[in-house]
Amino acid sequence: MDVSVVKCNSYEDSEVTHALCEALSAVGGLDFVTEGMTVALKANLVSFMRPEAAGTTHPAVIIALTRMLRERRARVIIGDSPGGLYNSVYVGRIYNATGMRAAVEAGAELNEDFSVSEAEFPEATAAKKFKYTSYLDKVDAIIDVCKLKTHGMMGMSCAAKNMFGVVPGTVKPEYHYRYPSYTDFSDMIVDLNEYFKPRLSVCDAIVGMEGNGPTAGKPRSIGCILASESPHKLDLAAAYIIGLGCDDVPTLDAARRRGLIPADVSGLEIFGDIEGFVIGDFDNIASKHSLSFYKDSNNIIKNIFGKIAGKALMSTPRVTKRECIGCGKCAKICPASAIEIKKGKAEIDRSKCIRCFCCQEFCPVGAMKVHRPAVARMLSK
Repeated sequence: MDVSVVKCNSYEDSEVTHALCEALSAVGGLDFVTEGMTVALKANLVSFMRPEAAGTTHPAVIIALTRMLRERRARVIIGDSPGGLYNSVYVGRIYNATGMRAAVEAGAELNEDFSVSEAEFPEATAAKKFKYTSYLDKVDAIIDVCKLKTHGMMGMSCAAKNMFGVVPGTVKPEYHYRYPSYTDFSDMIVDLNEYFKPRLSVCDAIVGMEGNGPTAGKPRSIGCILASESPHKLDLAAAYIIGLGCDDVPTLDAARRRGLIPADVSGLEIFGDIEGFVIGDFDNIASKHSLSFYKDSNNIIKNIFGKIAGKALMSTPRVTKRECIGCGKCAKICPASAIEIKKGKAEIDRSKCIRCFCCQEFCPVGAMKVHRPAVARMLSK
């Protein structure tokens, strides 16, 4: 099976454990785990968010996986590098907020190695050299444990995007600036997945996030757990559940171009009734990628018109002034230095903005929103 989709309506331990066992068994299970092996659970710990906010991997899923791995006498390390400082104090606060310390009681360890390594990957499409979190050098296998959410830049955050967390937090803005286009950034994400090759991907889609994701959206009950040996195939199935496809999610398009996934979900072998989980009114962030209709044109006039039209239709981050508290976090994290705090409110210099949506992702009060021009909204109806 390419992907399994199994019903799970709550984070109650027995239900999560049962759903995980069924989902994993359908895609090969944990038979690859042997005694003495060290396994990293690469969680999504994007920010200081409580589990019920649905922005991070729920600890119930991490705890259940930890227990299964410990039963096989494996060592389990939970890690991530969210945006911000990559050190014990900062990441330790995120462990606390997200409930990850509860997994220690189940036998897991929280990563406390905050050193950084550099990889060379000549086979990469974009990221031929990159920095990553060194603790991954000490593990025998990675299990990518993601959350299904909307995402300002990528349309969706799930398994493939979760692996951006191997890049140290303070380096992330540099990579947004190095790979400013959606194509380059997506190729970089796929490169990271191809380099680290997570042995399994597991998606917490029990409660996902819709709207102004990946941190300021609203929790939305989806009611399932997904599993796959391929992060890209899992993402294709997850996208289908929330009403998206390869043309809407740039990382899926990048995976499709490399032949890592079929053109659509019909090409996947799926365990479970995926149609039963499809949400017709999921509040998605419309993709900018799908509006790039001028690419591959050999006609100069069409190409020029397409570029102008593309910019006119492109979504951008906008400040909702009445919600902005002037904390300055957006200005500090902006890789293009395009934001200043003036008169207690954030202001974006459009001439500098690279539309990476870091400000939207890390605004602590959700004052940064994805703005779609009126023409783009009409065309997508």
